[in-house]
Formats: sequence, C-alpha cells, structure tokens
Amino acid sequence: MKESIRLSLSQKMQQRLSPLQMRFVRMLEMTGPEAEEEVRRELDDNPALEIADRQDGSDVEDLYGESAEEMQMADYKNEDDIPSYRLDAKNYSGDSTYYEPIAVADEDSLGEWLYSQLSETDISEDELKVARYVIGNIDNNGYLTRSLTQILEDLAINVGIELSMEQLKAIINRIRKLDPAGVCAYDLRDCLALQLHRLQSSPENDIALEIVEHYFDLFALKHFDRLAGNLGIDKERLQKAIDIIRSLNPKPGGGVGESEADDKSRHIIPDFNVDVDGDTVTLTLVNNIPDLEIEKSFVSDGGSFINDTSSAKQRETRLFISRKMDEAADFIELLKLRQQTLYKVMSSIVKYQHDFFVSEDETHLRPMILKDIAKDTGYDISVISRATSGKYVSTPIGIYPLKFFFNENVGGEDETSSREIFAVIRQLIESEDPHSPLSDDAIMTRLVERGYEIARRTVTKYREKLGFPIARMRKEI
Repeated sequence: MKESIRLSLSQKMQQRLSPLQMRFVRMLEMTGPEAEEEVRRELDDNPALEIADRQDGSDVEDLYGESAEEMQMADYKNEDDIPSYRLDAKNYSGDSTYYEPIAVADEDSLGEWLYSQLSETDISEDELKVARYVIGNIDNNGYLTRSLTQILEDLAINVGIELSMEQLKAIINRIRKLDPAGVCAYDLRDCLALQLHRLQSSPENDIALEIVEHYFDLFALKHFDRLAGNLGIDKERLQKAIDIIRSLNPKPGGGVGESEADDKSRHIIPDFNVDVDGDTVTLTLVNNIPDLEIEKSFVSDGGSFINDTSSAKQRETRLFISRKMDEAADFIELLKLRQQTLYKVMSSIVKYQHDFFVSEDETHLRPMILKDIAKDTGYDISVISRATSGKYVSTPIGIYPLKFFFNENVGGEDETSSREIFAVIRQLIESEDPHSPLSDDAIMTRLVERGYEIARRTVTKYREKLGFPIARMRKEI
C-alpha cells in the first residue's frame, strides 16, 4: 500500500469586526438613557476623559443636566432631610425648578401582602408554614400555579409536612378569603366566582354568579340568545349581569406591589423631536450627552517623549497616559459617529414619510422597509436595524417608535402600505354594528370596494395584529 504526501494551497476570505467596530455596534443599539449611562461609566473609568467646558457662559451642568440648586439637593442624605422650603417654595427665581416630592415606599409583593394578612389571624404555626408554601405557588396575577395534589406531594417531600386533602383545602380557603378578592383562584372562572361571592346579594349579582358557575362556556363564546333562554331572562337583565362580570378584575394580583412613584417614573424618552410648520418638517436629535474632550493635563503630559534613559516607572506612566488618551479619543469619535448615524437614518425616514409627519394620518404612510433606508443612507441593513431599535421620535401629537414607520407594500404597483390597510380595517371594525359585527370576508369586500386589492387571509392576519378578535367574539347583546 502506497503512502503519499500532498500539499494543497487554498484561499479563504473572512470578514471580522475590530473591537472598535464591535463597540460602535453595541453603542448604536443603546437607547438614549443607556448611552448616557455608558458615558457616565466611561468618565468614571477613564481619567483622560472629561466634560468639555461650556463656551456660552451658562451654568455648568453635569451629565444628567443638574443645575447648582439640584446639586445642592443631592447633598442631603434622603428626602426627609431636605428642608421644606426647598421642596415647597419656588424661591430661587421665577423660572426655577419646582421640586415635587414623591413619597417612595417599599411596596410589599403579593406574597408578602397575603402572608402579612394571614399572620394576623388565629392561624396556627404549622398551618402558617403550609400557607406560606401555598402562597409561594401563586403567580403575580393571583392564580395558583400547581394543583392540590402536586402541592401535597411537594409538602411531603420538600418540607416534610404530611396533610390530608381536606386539611390543605381548609388552609387554601383561608387564603382565598384574603384581599384582593379573587386571589388564589384555580382559573379565570374560579377567580370571577370568588369576587362575585364577595358582592352583596341582588338579582343582577345572583344572575352573574349563576352565569359564571354554570354557563361560563356560553358566556365566553358569546352565545347570548342561548344564555338568556337557559336562564329564563330577557336581554336587558342579561346585559346588566354581563356588565357586572365585566367589571370584575381578571388579574386580582396585578396591582399589588406597584406604587404611584413607579407609575410616575415609567415614561419614554424620545431620541428625536420633529416640529412641523406648514409643509416644513424640522428634525432635532434630542441629545442629553455632554460634549467630551481629553483632560488638559493628559494632553500636556501625553506629548512627553519616552526614551531609553527614562526609568521603568516613567515609561510605564507614559504608556498608561498614552493608552488612556487613545481610549478617550476613540470613545469621543464613537459618540460622534453614533450621533451622526442616528441623525442621518432619522433624516432619511422623515424624507420618506414626509406626508405622514405633515398630516399625522396613518393612511399617508408610504411603504418603506429597512432596505430603502439603507439604500438612501449608504449604510448596511444591519446598521439601520440597530439604529432604529428601541428609539422613539416625538411629534406634535404623540411619540412613535421608529419601527412604526417601516411597513410593507400590500401588493401591486400602487403605493398602498400595510399601515394604510391597518387604519382602514381599524376604522371599519370600530364603526361596525356591535350587534352584527363584520366577518373577515365582509371586511375584505369593503376594502375591495374602496380600491384595495387584498386577500381574506391577509385581512385575518392584519385584524389579529391589530388585536381585534373574530366577529363572533366582538358581538354584543
């Protein structure tokens, strides 16, 4: 058997992103607050980087735009130590900031709230241990996530507590009597029934309870005629009972643990602002990031020459200064490139969707995909995707995510966009007769009559994206 050695030569091309390119890609994906946090972190880590001095003579503000008064407020340990005159009086100037105090309390979670209620009753220590385990299996919406059999097995194996089914049910029933009403329910029907049992007895409440306990399937499927016949009541009384059911909370645990301060702090910070004056659209990049520069002492020291006569410590110091200066210069350049890229991408979107920004009418949105903006700006599609992800624009009547402006062409040679079809379908459904809602075939017919060539399956897809159920589920009594 002969053996041979063969030498082959091949060429292969690979494209790899440099560490600097990788960092730019990551920064491009960041939202405004995330970019601000990245700048703050870089300022802390790199001594060669500093905020550039303002040239307009205005007060120097920090990264988060704090004035001198706000910086003084930060000197206090907590809000309780702040003098009331600083919170209540606008005592600096006519246009000074008014500080609205927000009481931030550590809200208990649903489990902690239930346990605290139960611990105040005459329950025994052993029962309280079981109750705590049961409460641990209640999700944030207030529903029990495991069956009673599984809980019994878990208690025996993991906790070493053996109970009968009757004992477990007795403890669970105690939990089900706690606030909020409907908590520790097995399913939606059980949750609604628990809340109805808490209501004072009345003809309408009794009918509502009977519907939930005995005719829930007919109610869920909106078979109102059959439901009225089985109950032996007219549609007016049925409507009153259904209104009571609809007033109940399907997620009783959802509101526990949320404070007013949390609600107030949830807001969207737009990355762009659009002003409209007649037919003129002006775009502004909302930039809360300060101008950065290389720290002056590093600039003077960085020019020192490193020679062979320098000591090892001096050379190490010079290399450290040089490295930090290079990192600072790269970071400043990355920030500029990020801002330029975002502005150029948004400018292209405004150009494509000029008619929408002028009219604020969704039917004026043109078909536009990532490829269109990539072609207009010269950037790669991946850059466009990252630049628009998680970004928002503020307009005179609202705030829109940038992804809102991307929509497909429905088909044909016209300029009909999917957003335009969405708007027409929404208008048709919202104006339909609630006693006889439009089917998807009927919606398709109406669209064809208006000049939109669209298939029924496309109507179904768009209706589902808009969040509207099928016609039968939209029917009212």
